[in-house]
Amino acid sequence: MADDTPLAELAPRLVAAMLPHVPFDGWTDASLKAAAADLGIDPDIAALAVPDVATMLSLWTAHVNAGMAEVMAGAHNMKIRDRIRTALVTRLEHGDREVTRRALAILARPEHAALSARLLWQAADAMWRAAGDTATDYNHYTKRAILSGIYSATLLYWTQDDSEDFADTRAFIDRRIEGVMQFEKAKAKLTGLMGKLPDPARVLGRLRYPAV
Repeated sequence: MADDTPLAELAPRLVAAMLPHVPFDGWTDASLKAAAADLGIDPDIAALAVPDVATMLSLWTAHVNAGMAEVMAGAHNMKIRDRIRTALVTRLEHGDREVTRRALAILARPEHAALSARLLWQAADAMWRAAGDTATDYNHYTKRAILSGIYSATLLYWTQDDSEDFADTRAFIDRRIEGVMQFEKAKAKLTGLMGKLPDPARVLGRLRYPAV
């Protein structure tokens, strides 16, 4: 591959080529050099394109998000609950468990707290978008906050799951989604009840200025 290829184009290719090496060498310069050798790229050029672990993990997150979105492209005929479940499972499958373990070990460090939060939000946003969500109001943020919580808990569960075809993880996802659905139903019911109650300001106004 010619070394005059723009670094912005080389970077995602290098990170994708790193993935077979990460389970053995981690998210390290060793994996990057191996990826560069596989692609025929000068290692010094590779180091310029992918200068640190934050860049590696950011590009890997984008890579996994894109793979999940591609699979989800034909899933819009499902109910929203099933679309989100499919997005969660699909994203796990595109992440590779050992590669994900290595990433989580790095993201758990205090110095990477901001990076971890940003990448988690990006994953949740990508899953909602792949599920067809177009919300732009406060629901945009609450949906992603809730899914971020589900996904982070699922990641930890999945990395320890030894069941066949990760059946226990799939059941874990179902339980978490069911919990959210029950919460949303309860919230909707409460909102409806609150709408039927008298306006406190009007009640207080009548107490202060009773009708003649």
